[in-house]
Amino acid sequence: MPPETPEGSTSPIDASVPHNARIWNYWLGGKDNYPVDREMGEQIRSFFPEIVDNAVADRGFLVRAVTHLAREEGIRQFLDIGTGLPTHNNTHEVAQTVAPDARVVYVDNDPLVLAHARALLTGTDRGATDYVDADLRHPDTILEAAARTLDLSRPVALMLLGVVNFVADDTEVRSIMDRLLGALVPGSFLVLSHPTDDLDQERAHQVAAAWNERGTPKLTIRTAEQITALFDGLELLDPGVVSCALWRPEPTEVGEVRPVAEYGGVARKNS
Repeated sequence: MPPETPEGSTSPIDASVPHNARIWNYWLGGKDNYPVDREMGEQIRSFFPEIVDNAVADRGFLVRAVTHLAREEGIRQFLDIGTGLPTHNNTHEVAQTVAPDARVVYVDNDPLVLAHARALLTGTDRGATDYVDADLRHPDTILEAAARTLDLSRPVALMLLGVVNFVADDTEVRSIMDRLLGALVPGSFLVLSHPTDDLDQERAHQVAAAWNERGTPKLTIRTAEQITALFDGLELLDPGVVSCALWRPEPTEVGEVRPVAEYGGVARKNS
């Protein structure tokens, strides 16, 4: 069972309120969750069974995107904001499998994630892995702390997987992303995923309503058009913004994968 108050944290874990990181952990088969998280996870799954497919597809998207960036684009630095709880195929594991000298900084503000920071901080002897306790809404804090491990004068992959959907205001999202991307040099990349209502609007908003009634932080669903707009000013790699399951699936998966209501894309910053 997870600790009530992680070492080094002043914020106790509230085991009475479902939390996104712990529910996501449950859907991915992890054990770092509470009964309230499992209850909420099952409630959502009862009317939206595909939610587990969303979680699995999102993690598969991470693996394929990080592998591509490390192997094909030569990226050696990753800033992963909204880390969530470690399960398997975490960013540093994927990146350092391809490039043992890769440097990864994780960012999250959940006390349970902080409790597992030591697990996230393991990596290769040649690379580096660090953890920043900060909120997405404080990009300057993130950048200042990340600069201890990352060289911001060199390209960085900014990872925003399933996190900007917890910021409801589009203007605030744009401001946060502009600040983060503005600090990165040309040749850097954005990797972003976000839940969408394009496949089944009624059920997507049913999930959001159920989540927002009890869970934290509050969830916002966006259309594919709105998600695509988050990449404005960047060069989207093929196949653009698509269901995470359909972003460059492995050759053995082609023809077998089904779209999920989680869209993602990878884009290059050219200027």
